[in-house]
Amino acid sequence: MVNPKYHIFICTSCRVNGVQKGFCFSKDSVDIVQKFMEEVDDRGLSGDVMITNTGCFGICDKGPIAVIYPEGIWYGNLSEDDVEKIIEQHIEGGEPVKDLMI
Repeated sequence: MVNPKYHIFICTSCRVNGVQKGFCFSKDSVDIVQKFMEEVDDRGLSGDVMITNTGCFGICDKGPIAVIYPEGIWYGNLSEDDVEKIIEQHIEGGEPVKDLMI
């Protein structure tokens, strides 16, 4: 069984039928997922971090959104530029990025 230290959920506006459309998708959340995956791989964190794209979290005005467990920290209004900071400060450093939290 996989037992990652962190699990990151990112809204990509994925619908039940697999179609991606919606606010987070329109704000390039798929690219944000890809950036998280690249940063995790580049830093050798694949065994510690699981990345999952999700459907809508229901607070679209705060999107794109990522939620990190086990802490349950919610980040909003994300861009690709925020990913490196989250990985560095939160995942590697253990300190949530306060200015990105919602």
